[in-house]
Amino acid sequence: MTAELHAIYPDLYGKEYDEKEMDDRFSHLIEKHKELFGKNDAAIFSAAGRTEIGGNHTDHNLGCVIGGSVNLDTIGAVSRREDNRVIIASEGFPVVDVDISDNEVKADEKNGTASLVRGIAAAFRERNIEVGGWEANTTTKVLGGSGLSSSAAIEVLIAEIFNNLFNDDKLPPIELAKIGKYAENVYFGKPSGLLDQACCAHGGIIGIDFADNDNPVITPVDVSFEDYGYAMIITDTRGSHADLTGEYAAVPPEMREIAAYYGKKNLREVAFNDFLRDIRKIREKVSNDRALLRAYHFFTENKRVGFMIQTLKEGDIDGFLGFVTESGNSSFRFLQNVYPSSSPKDQGVSLAIALSEEILQGEGAVRVHGGGFAGTIQAYVPESMTDKYIRGMENLFGAGCSMRIAIRRRPVSRLI
Repeated sequence: MTAELHAIYPDLYGKEYDEKEMDDRFSHLIEKHKELFGKNDAAIFSAAGRTEIGGNHTDHNLGCVIGGSVNLDTIGAVSRREDNRVIIASEGFPVVDVDISDNEVKADEKNGTASLVRGIAAAFRERNIEVGGWEANTTTKVLGGSGLSSSAAIEVLIAEIFNNLFNDDKLPPIELAKIGKYAENVYFGKPSGLLDQACCAHGGIIGIDFADNDNPVITPVDVSFEDYGYAMIITDTRGSHADLTGEYAAVPPEMREIAAYYGKKNLREVAFNDFLRDIRKIREKVSNDRALLRAYHFFTENKRVGFMIQTLKEGDIDGFLGFVTESGNSSFRFLQNVYPSSSPKDQGVSLAIALSEEILQGEGAVRVHGGGFAGTIQAYVPESMTDKYIRGMENLFGAGCSMRIAIRRRPVSRLI
């Protein structure tokens, strides 16, 4: 088993990882499975977290994004059962035990892993694809609240377990992503888009065009930032997400206010030139300058994603980093999701960006990461400056706030 895993590690964890640490992690997972379930022949699965690279708050208006799976993953040891129960013992959480013969949405399961298991099983059945019982123990390095989508990782992991154990991997990663999104929307009760699940499921860097939301177009981009001498570093500013639901929830409808002026539902259905031509009339109609600015961000960010993909494919790392900086500036100035308007004294993300720019002195790039308002930033840091950069971030936000991450090439999958 160890030799098999050693051959897989580079596709999971990039160029820099501690082989012994990974060996110990997987060995502990397998031993724990024997302890919990008494079985020696567990299958091993892995699903990655994700990072958003460009397309900040564009997917919910049918826009374009670019993201990638990362070298922080959730791993599970899994054995089949002969009944319809799914049992999951996740490290640090209560055991989940679900009878998947019942497809009904359960109000008391909302916001919990049980709802995801039930919803994913129901989605397989709706596609007339087989499901069955299994038992698993999991452990994760995708920290909750880190902006790396721990919830999407567990969703696509559950979907891949059904897909592999009972269907010989019949469904491709994007279908697993759709199933995860369905379970999260309908059973878990969170109205998320497809970005997180798609990036966690697919592996590598991908561009995603959501013009047809049910059938997004995926553009893989094969690139390693380490090959160009840059480390990708995520810094958690450790701000609270409490009471920020209203801030996040306001973004999509404000963009749609502008779309509604043209009788459309989403901004992707509106031409940028028409928006610029009509901006005075729109302003008089909607009486919301922030909605206009957020629409401007959408239009320009949508184009920027295409430029990011192009520069990465061409190996133009300087051009790519320039667009990363543009993306961050647009989020700060026009999208306005770098700090909450309801609490302007709480500006950890703004501080992190300011200090990053001071440390980097024009090298690399930095931007808000993910939903914003509080949480994480993403920086591309020259290898020679990584220690200095992390020390600077930790001096402000505390030890362990910064994580060096790498792009993972392998999709959600069974490893052995």
